[in-house]
Amino acid sequence: MASNRPEVLAEVRAVFARYEEALVGNDVAVLDELFLDSAETIRYGISENLYGIAAIRAFRNARPAQGLARTLEDTVITSYGDQMAIASTLFRRDEAPGKIGRQMQTWIRTATGWKVAAAHVSIIDAPA
Repeated sequence: MASNRPEVLAEVRAVFARYEEALVGNDVAVLDELFLDSAETIRYGISENLYGIAAIRAFRNARPAQGLARTLEDTVITSYGDQMAIASTLFRRDEAPGKIGRQMQTWIRTATGWKVAAAHVSIIDAPA
């Protein structure tokens, strides 16, 4: 299996950037489009464990649209073959000084494009 083929990384970087733009802009339609439409899709959040696309959609639709701006750091995208990739990033929000967020997404290629099949978001105290 060829890892980190440039053309695959470019595709995943582009869809990851689209996801980030939709996230901070609270574009629920795009966020929904970029998650795998499956009962097996999982999103572990800061205070929620979401199993299945229905639960993820309900969370997205109920989430406040304020305070979503953030800056990313140390983003790493690794592809495995041309069907799967993992995106890992750190993030900071101005309204959460002293904290650092962590996000990981497992992206898979589908007939309709790259989709998040699993995601994890957490926030910890920033290392000294």
